[in-house]
Amino acid sequence: MVEYPVEIGRLVLSMAGRDKGKIFMILDIIDKQYVYITDGSLRTKDRPKKKKLKHLKLLPESLEGIAAKLREGTKVFDAEIRSAIRQSGREGA
Repeated sequence: MVEYPVEIGRLVLSMAGRDKGKIFMILDIIDKQYVYITDGSLRTKDRPKKKKLKHLKLLPESLEGIAAKLREGTKVFDAEIRSAIRQSGREGA
């Protein structure tokens, strides 16, 4: 089984909780156990969800354009995140 790195911009699938089955993007890494995730609609960039990594499945896709903007400190809009997740071809977003 291939393991993908935990990184900002990586797409993840929620495997537990009320958001089970939804696609999110890693917005920030808190520590080895927790990350902040966002989908740009229900969980906006300003109100991300704190989630344990063991409750997430890391997907092969990474939103590099958005990750680069976040690293540079450039403004990222929720609409950009929603659009990028939709364009990734993953369902559940």
